[in-house]
Amino acid sequence: MLASLFAVQTHRSFTVDPVRAVPVAALLTTIGIALAIGIHRRRPRLVAGAQAFLQMTLFTVLGVVLAYALAANAGPLWDVRLATMDREIGFRWNAALDLLDRFPPVIWLLGLAYHSLTLQMIVVIVVLSGMSRFDTLRTTVCAAIMSGFVTILISGFVPAMGNLFDPSHYRHLWPSVAWLERGLISGLRDGSMRTLDLTILIGIVSFPSFHATLAAIFIWAFRSIPRLALAGQGWALLTIVATPVFGGHYGVDVITGLALAPPAILTARYLTRDRTLSTQIMPRVPA
Repeated sequence: MLASLFAVQTHRSFTVDPVRAVPVAALLTTIGIALAIGIHRRRPRLVAGAQAFLQMTLFTVLGVVLAYALAANAGPLWDVRLATMDREIGFRWNAALDLLDRFPPVIWLLGLAYHSLTLQMIVVIVVLSGMSRFDTLRTTVCAAIMSGFVTILISGFVPAMGNLFDPSHYRHLWPSVAWLERGLISGLRDGSMRTLDLTILIGIVSFPSFHATLAAIFIWAFRSIPRLALAGQGWALLTIVATPVFGGHYGVDVITGLALAPPAILTARYLTRDRTLSTQIMPRVPA
């Protein structure tokens, strides 16, 4: 990802606000200290959790910056074609939004589900590491990072503003993330936005939907957490349902995002199989 970012930066470079980078650096340092403590005191659960948080944090920072760089160098927007694909497969978003606007409790439920994806990730990492489900944790993190990298790269070839709707036309609907980000994307494309504030990095990928991909990966991961399996999988499913409205995604964004999850999980299991096998065959050494 870092190599891809350097390659894209050769065309249009970004600068980072050093003051705004301090909180991110502090977070990474804190996680690194936790990892060092876990290694020193031989606490495998702490090591596993800290490694996962460190990897996901680095992925988030690098991934969002890479997405910004790709958006700044992207070609014509694909919104017309994506909207056409939606109509051809039967999505009628105006009617769906009108119907949803009549049910405020449903809006709150779906909105909270959509905006809880980071919390879902935290729960998955903490619980899997706490239960010593290290194999599932490694696969989950690996699948999340790989699929996220793929969605970011695809977004450079299929740039889009998103499935925008004006929230002022509705009584209860919240503004989607795509609606809030439209100025950011325009600034990246016209060159007016070149200084990065690492405290407010926002995902801007429309096609495919990484929200849908990550929620699908979490549905798989929650299977290894018996007490949270049904609740976690149900909440992740609500996140997927909410993604078109609250993320401002087209239906094809979500469908493609969901299609990325199974191969990401299978590839991640393949890539982590050697570590899994060595963990199983190594004798357990008493502390």
